[in-house]
Amino acid sequence: MKAIILNLSAWALLPFMDAIAKYLSSELSFFQITWARYFFTVFWTLPLMYFFFRKNLTFSEDPKLQIIRGLTLFSANICFFYSISIISMAKALTLAFVAPLITTALSPFFLKEKVGVRRWAAVLIGFLGSLIVIRPGYLDFNLATLAGLGTGFFYGIYLVITRKLHSTDNPLLTLLLTGVVGAFISSFFVPVVWINPTINQWIWLGIMGIFACLGHICLIYSLRYADASKLAPFGYFEIIPNIILGYLIFNDFPDVWTFTGLTVICLSGYYVFRRELILKNLKGNINLPKY
Repeated sequence: MKAIILNLSAWALLPFMDAIAKYLSSELSFFQITWARYFFTVFWTLPLMYFFFRKNLTFSEDPKLQIIRGLTLFSANICFFYSISIISMAKALTLAFVAPLITTALSPFFLKEKVGVRRWAAVLIGFLGSLIVIRPGYLDFNLATLAGLGTGFFYGIYLVITRKLHSTDNPLLTLLLTGVVGAFISSFFVPVVWINPTINQWIWLGIMGIFACLGHICLIYSLRYADASKLAPFGYFEIIPNIILGYLIFNDFPDVWTFTGLTVICLSGYYVFRRELILKNLKGNINLPKY
């Protein structure tokens, strides 16, 4: 029960970060907002880890993979913050929900996992769900929509790398290094688009970092009490506060096509995780067919 509460808390907190990013995107560059997301995440996370989790801060066993992981999440954040600066948060998040399906599609190549016909079918159905949201030929296929899909693509790679690091590096260290990589890389390019924020904007940027920090800490602690595969379906809960905040703050409410595509993507992703959970429980007991 602790795992579920912590996991749902994370998905309830992170949409506030997205809402602040969208709110500020009307006056600041999405790239500058991305930089602030990482800078303030490290700003809040580093002292918290030093004072309370110092014993867990051992050096990474695979720093190269940690850097690549940080770059993929950084790319996902850039795509997502750009996407929500143009289209609604709900639509952008719905497109990003293809991430678990991307992870499944890449697993045979990078994790040497067997993916059978049923899970491949779920991946294809999930992709059809994204097409329902986009409706190519009926709506303009703009860069923001493509960025929403790009979010899911990069986050899917991020999940693949996270699986590889799960058995080696401490998750708290992984969180810190991910923030450091994003802050370091973005600091080289942010001067190009820099706009001096007002005091109120600095405050909102700092609060955005707090939500990012708290959300990811809740995610980490939820994984202490349950396996990632068992908690994965709860990630779709994020769409609920996302829709509520989008409607209350920006007067955005998903249309019927977005809801239809969201349902298809969520059901496909849920099926994939159910199959992984079942196969994980049965592995080693019997000779399994490829599902």
